[in-house]
Amino acid sequence: MIDIADLTVSFGGRAVVHGVTFLVGAGESFALVGESGSGKSTILKAIAGQAPDWTGAIRIAGQPLGKRRDRAFVRRVQMVFQDPYGSLHPRRTVDDTLTEPLAVHGIGGRDARVVAMLDAVGLSRRFRFRLPHQLSGGQRQRVAIARALMLEPEVLLLDEPTSALDVSVQAEILNLLADLRGERGLTYLLVTHDLPIVSFLCDRLGVLRQGRLEEVTDVAALRAGRLHSAYGRELVARSGLD
Repeated sequence: MIDIADLTVSFGGRAVVHGVTFLVGAGESFALVGESGSGKSTILKAIAGQAPDWTGAIRIAGQPLGKRRDRAFVRRVQMVFQDPYGSLHPRRTVDDTLTEPLAVHGIGGRDARVVAMLDAVGLSRRFRFRLPHQLSGGQRQRVAIARALMLEPEVLLLDEPTSALDVSVQAEILNLLADLRGERGLTYLLVTHDLPIVSFLCDRLGVLRQGRLEEVTDVAALRAGRLHSAYGRELVARSGLD
């Protein structure tokens, strides 16, 4: 579903991602892990069209992407951001947030779609006309996930989707993401530094260090502490998974 080949991404003329190549199969959950500054979020931005200075190849479902993202891409690929409060407009209600993508793409039946999506992410309908400041962090992130799903995409790009939440709320959101993936056949590309999250939510992972892909392995190897790269083993040791 996601095919990244020899991807190099630059900011201000300086390369921060260097020749990265990996594949994510349809319905798979794949994580990019590494310390801050390793380039993992930059790869998501390149896919989403937010980092246009890149070379190499990015394909979604076999279709090569150029520098601009069209409506067909937006219908197929959506992103969930790290900070749910920052990603929601403070003066727009939940209803406004969820109906906007439907209005932009000329999709009807908006009331029924909004109610169904609130149910899908575990939010009562009484939240429909609340503002972000009237919601908890976990509720805001449920709204952000609902917004990403309104156009029924096949791919979700998840940029540290639980790092701004309390530990107990993190578990709820991770369970929700796992359930939605199974119910909707979604493909996930997750960025995180939290290896226990990868162990729970993902099938495979790529280890990034200073913008270079050190290795790609499966979650079984992660759980067993059998990563091949020295840097990968160092991350496992720090995480407490070993």
